[in-house]
Amino acid sequence: MDALSDALRVVRLKGGVFLNAQFTAPWCLSSQAGPADSGSLFEHSEHVVLYHYVAEGRLLAQTQGENSIAIETGEVVIFPRNNHHLLGSDLALPPVPTRQIVRPASDGRGWVIAHGGGGELTRIVCGFLGCDRLDGNPLLESLPSVLRFDARTGSAGAWIRSSLEFASGELAARRAGADIVLAKLSELLFIEVLRRYVDALPDEQTGWLAGLKDPFVSRALSLLHGQLSRQWTVDELGSEAGLSRSALADRFTRLIGEPPMRYLGRWRIQVAAHQLRDTDATLAQIADNVGYGSEAAFSRAFKLATGRPPAAWRKDNRRQSAAISPDRA
Repeated sequence: MDALSDALRVVRLKGGVFLNAQFTAPWCLSSQAGPADSGSLFEHSEHVVLYHYVAEGRLLAQTQGENSIAIETGEVVIFPRNNHHLLGSDLALPPVPTRQIVRPASDGRGWVIAHGGGGELTRIVCGFLGCDRLDGNPLLESLPSVLRFDARTGSAGAWIRSSLEFASGELAARRAGADIVLAKLSELLFIEVLRRYVDALPDEQTGWLAGLKDPFVSRALSLLHGQLSRQWTVDELGSEAGLSRSALADRFTRLIGEPPMRYLGRWRIQVAAHQLRDTDATLAQIADNVGYGSEAAFSRAFKLATGRPPAAWRKDNRRQSAAISPDRA
């Protein structure tokens, strides 16, 4: 299993909903979505990722503390951390909160936005993704506040652009099965943008996503994620990744920010937390699944990492999940 697929599996990335939005200059809105703001749309999610595809026109986008960026027709802007952000033709205008202008579509199926002063038209397809928020997840921690993707160039851009234009048509037609089609398109778009972002990272970049680009570190990550319960040593990992023990340790630590075995320990806790919350496996079974020799050793490691024993952590997090989504199994 490659590390990116495994990290996405553990956070349970879930495709969201789309809406059509039309703005006429001048306009400016503020946006930040979450389960509490969006009702049943995100009832199964703890974290929300927003993105916007500019189908026509242009806009400026800005997150707090950063410079604005111009997004043109055919480009996608994604806010992986769900930071509060501004969108508009003129960001100096008083922003209108998005929740004040989202309306049900005229047929009662889906949502739309129509807002602005009557000038130049900007048409946007807005998408949402939901996922679980697990503290310490390397993927979530390594994402930038803004991802920008140009869907006007390259083979990947072509299918993303055509998919989003297809999504816009689905929104208008609302044919049977549209919700699941749009949800899967949303997931595919996010994953492809992540892959393109990794490919474009400069060689001097560090971090978990940069590690996916390095052939040796990426191989080591795949081995650790794919054989989580194995009692790894750095010697064995280096041998299978194609480097000496010291060369792999140095390279891994420089890119990922911690030695391989420390990373393995943290990822085991991530997977254990996922299984505690989302399965009925016993503590002994989970301990074995993630590579601990005994339930006692697992409990000690989990409490050291999270501050709570696994049984207490499971009880508290299932209670919180039920509060977010009362009908969740």
